[in-house]
Amino acid sequence: MYLLLSIFAFGLLVLGHEFGHFIMARVNGVTVEEFSIGMGPKILKKQGKKTLYSLKAFPIGGSVKMFGENEEESGEGSFFSKSPLRKISIIIAGPVMNIIMALIILFTVTLFTGYSSNVVNEIMPGSPAEAAGISVGDRIVRVNGEKAYTFQDISTYIAYNGFKEINLELETKEGLVKKTITPMDSEGRPLIGIVPKTVEKAGFFESVGESMNQGLSLVTQTIFSLKILFSGEATLNDFGGPVTIFKISTEVASISLWALASFIAFLSINLAVLNLIPFPALDGGWILILLVELITRKKLPEKFVGIWNTIGFVILMGFMLLITFKDVFLPGGF
Repeated sequence: MYLLLSIFAFGLLVLGHEFGHFIMARVNGVTVEEFSIGMGPKILKKQGKKTLYSLKAFPIGGSVKMFGENEEESGEGSFFSKSPLRKISIIIAGPVMNIIMALIILFTVTLFTGYSSNVVNEIMPGSPAEAAGISVGDRIVRVNGEKAYTFQDISTYIAYNGFKEINLELETKEGLVKKTITPMDSEGRPLIGIVPKTVEKAGFFESVGESMNQGLSLVTQTIFSLKILFSGEATLNDFGGPVTIFKISTEVASISLWALASFIAFLSINLAVLNLIPFPALDGGWILILLVELITRKKLPEKFVGIWNTIGFVILMGFMLLITFKDVFLPGGF
């Protein structure tokens, strides 16, 4: 049951992403030839007036096939004939829809379950926080220069920093204060000894504000993870593919539906940010090409665009296959 819930939830993410592309294509007068969810052979299909709607065997990914997307086809309903700005609006709509979905989920979870803020509610006796003079009511706003929107941000940056000195910026009654703290060792984990203020019943507008904070937090955390990746600090063992995602989703679903919803919001933000990376075959790769065309007022050769996207697709598929092989056959890592 939990696995089915995970597959359904992941399918909603893909559906939302592709629906963003689909709806903006329609708004811009582009004919959508096929709207599909999943990959592989079709298991269900229905032909609409202009669009073939299909469900494929493997619940990974999806696509919106537009008339004139890959070939120089002009005429009514052609993607090729649209201006770069109109094309960008269609491409960027997928990631934007994922962000909107995540914010709606985060708002709902916050409204019904509350949240933990980055305001200090309690200080552990004898802790580094007490020694540094942190007081109840102080709000931690930055950790090592990184903006902290939520308590999760604080925990993440402290964990990443380890047991080295950490610089905190706090909003206090006396104004903005900076503290340097060395975390203590608590069963192998670096802690500074604070307990956050928890809001159990958040009002409507408070939930709106907090969902925005959590959304910004997830975007920031995703970008922070990418920095670690491109700095060479991460290895293949730090990555998880669809198998790992479904496994974690199933475990989270067994805790509660609210926990699964929060995880889906996390995945939705990740999907949005990763898709906006200017890499071939990703939405960001398309946007990069269109921005070049917008600035130069010249269309790039279709042959170049085709090679660009093919290379990106091959690299992404190869990476996904490698990660999936690791998840299935070498779950402990290479």
